[in-house]
Amino acid sequence: MNSQKIRFFRQRIPSFECIPGCHDCCGPVTTSSEEMSRLPRKTAAEHEAAMESLSCPHLADKGCTVYLERPLICRLFGTTPALPCPHGKRPAMMIDEKIEQQIHQFFKETRQVLV
Repeated sequence: MNSQKIRFFRQRIPSFECIPGCHDCCGPVTTSSEEMSRLPRKTAAEHEAAMESLSCPHLADKGCTVYLERPLICRLFGTTPALPCPHGKRPAMMIDEKIEQQIHQFFKETRQVLV
C-alpha cells in the first residue's frame, strides 16, 4: 500500500533543474521506512560524518548518489513555498496544494527514520 502511495506522490511532484553542484537542500532528513529500504545501507561512521557536516550520507562530490530513489522529502524541496530553493529555482508549476497536504499526512502516518 505505501509503495503505491509513494509511486503516486512521486508522479505528482514537479521536477526542475537545480544549479549544478548545489547541495544546499541536501541535509539530514527523515523518510519512511519503506523509502529508506530502497537506499543503500551506510555505515554508522558515514552517518556520523554526514550529521557532523549537516549533510546527507548519500551526497557525494558529484551530487546525490541515490537521485532516482531519493525520498519524497528531497523531491519536495523547491516545489513548494514551504520548502523553497535558497537560490530561487523552481518548477514552472509548483506542487498542487492538495497533493502536498496528502504527502505531509503520509509523513505523519508512517514511521519516519533518519536518512
